[in-house]
Amino acid sequence: MNTSYPYPSGRSTLADAKARLNIRGLWQHFGFDGEPKASCRAPWREDHKASFSVKADGSLWNDYATGEAGDAVDFFQRASGLPQKAACRKFIELAGGHSAPAPRAAKPEPKPVDVKSRPVFRDFHKGTPADFAQLAQLRGIGREGLEFASERGLLWFATLKDCPAWIVTDSARVNAQARRLDGQQWAHVQAKAWTLPGSWAAWPIGITEARSFPAIALVEGGSDFLAGHFLALCEQATHHRKRDVQCVPVAMLGASLRIHPDALPMFAGKRVRIFGHDDEAGRGAVERWAGQLAAVGAEVDAFNFAGLVQVDGKRVKDLNDALMMDGGSFARVERMLP
Repeated sequence: MNTSYPYPSGRSTLADAKARLNIRGLWQHFGFDGEPKASCRAPWREDHKASFSVKADGSLWNDYATGEAGDAVDFFQRASGLPQKAACRKFIELAGGHSAPAPRAAKPEPKPVDVKSRPVFRDFHKGTPADFAQLAQLRGIGREGLEFASERGLLWFATLKDCPAWIVTDSARVNAQARRLDGQQWAHVQAKAWTLPGSWAAWPIGITEARSFPAIALVEGGSDFLAGHFLALCEQATHHRKRDVQCVPVAMLGASLRIHPDALPMFAGKRVRIFGHDDEAGRGAVERWAGQLAAVGAEVDAFNFAGLVQVDGKRVKDLNDALMMDGGSFARVERMLP
């Protein structure tokens, strides 16, 4: 399934664009929850007191909690994370116009903004041969892929709540999610995935480490993140011991999340293929993330798992399942990563 955002050609000024596209339209474009109105929740941060306001005609917005305010262009810039000039150009294009391209400039080094305090995680440890063997058997992922993720600083291990666990996090250290090595649920959250306290849950794991790669496989969840590392080696490395790949996985750890605005600029100019789960939540995530990524200038499409079958006859629902596709499905797909 390809996700594209065509725009009509023609010259347009910023004033023309604002006359055609208001904050209500942008709210829908980005897939924000709720409805823009005189009293609503801020769309890009946790807001339990409905401290956000949008004028009835959709021309102006105000965040009373942070003091931020502005018009539709300011709203687009805040939601997309783009610098002001780039945001103006993309806003005109999104509104159905065309703006002359600006000269390329060096991109500033993106850094997370402390929207909320940065978490402090305990020290995790690198995996032992026994850890890798147990996780490989649990998830059906080749050990080479797990070692690749570990080498990149994205797979760790620890004992949490008296249970051996594997953890995905990255060098930003603002988001970490743990799963038990025995595959069971965490009793205190009644779920298999536990996002550690204080995490910025919307932070895409591995985006900083993907900076030097031209292509990204944006996956849903920690298991697909590890599967993506194995798949990258299988499809792109000249030998499984080499790491000469062009595409690396980045993980959103939940289908209901939006990509953190501070991470969005890091996707600009990248070739991104989204691997959402083959269910209603996953399809919604694909559309939401595709809209965010297109807004910052990424080239986006999505992989469709429909009709693919595993060797045991079960349907393929995600990237981890895809590692166990039957021969007919493999022949249909040929190559999965961009």
